[in-house]
Amino acid sequence: MRLRKPLLFVACGLLMANASAQTVDDSLSRQEQMDRDGAASQARIDRLDDQAKSDFQEFRTVSRRLESLKIYNQQMDRLIQSQNQEMDSIQNQIETIDDIETGALPLMLEMTETLDEIVEADVPFLLDERQDRVASLKELIDRADVSAGEKYRRILEAYQVEVEYGRTIEAYRGELVMDGEARKVEFLRVGRVGLYYQTLDGSRIGRWNSSRSDWEALDAGYRNSIRDGLRVARKQAPPELLKLPINAPEQ
Repeated sequence: MRLRKPLLFVACGLLMANASAQTVDDSLSRQEQMDRDGAASQARIDRLDDQAKSDFQEFRTVSRRLESLKIYNQQMDRLIQSQNQEMDSIQNQIETIDDIETGALPLMLEMTETLDEIVEADVPFLLDERQDRVASLKELIDRADVSAGEKYRRILEAYQVEVEYGRTIEAYRGELVMDGEARKVEFLRVGRVGLYYQTLDGSRIGRWNSSRSDWEALDAGYRNSIRDGLRVARKQAPPELLKLPINAPEQ
């Protein structure tokens, strides 16, 4: 019996040691499982947090875009209202344009005819150019693709050109029929009161006589004045007093 006691104690000790080891292992396993579960939970929390941040950022972006769209829509509404008003104005102009042209057309025709009469009765300087301008206006009035405003503007421009002729001095070359033969001459225009010519060789000079409606020769005493006048007109000499016969205004 004495010999079996120690064996019993050893067996009990072994059993107790095994039980303790098993308990530790179980605790460790449970701790590991808890750690794994905690890590998984933290990962889910991190994902949810990232998703929440992403959703919030997207919400802010969409909110800003929505606000921009509201401002854009308001601006577009104002623009559409403005365009509608402009369309109404254009429509009113279209509806009244016939009346405007009906009233303006007789005036423009009369102004063009008057301009034609002025050119024909005036001193015959730049005659081809001025007659072509009048003919162009007559063609313009008959065109349907040109507005009444543009027609009227062109007529006024032609009148302005005619007005300027009376305030300026000009030199230009052209042809003049002498003794039944066309000769190259230099013309000197002094406003509308004097139109003179000089042949290129300077041998003959003359002027337009409005009272006779014809050209007449001038004596050699006016040759220097015409020569000086041509130089002044070409800006080759300063303005100076010219002694030349002029066309007196008719009563």
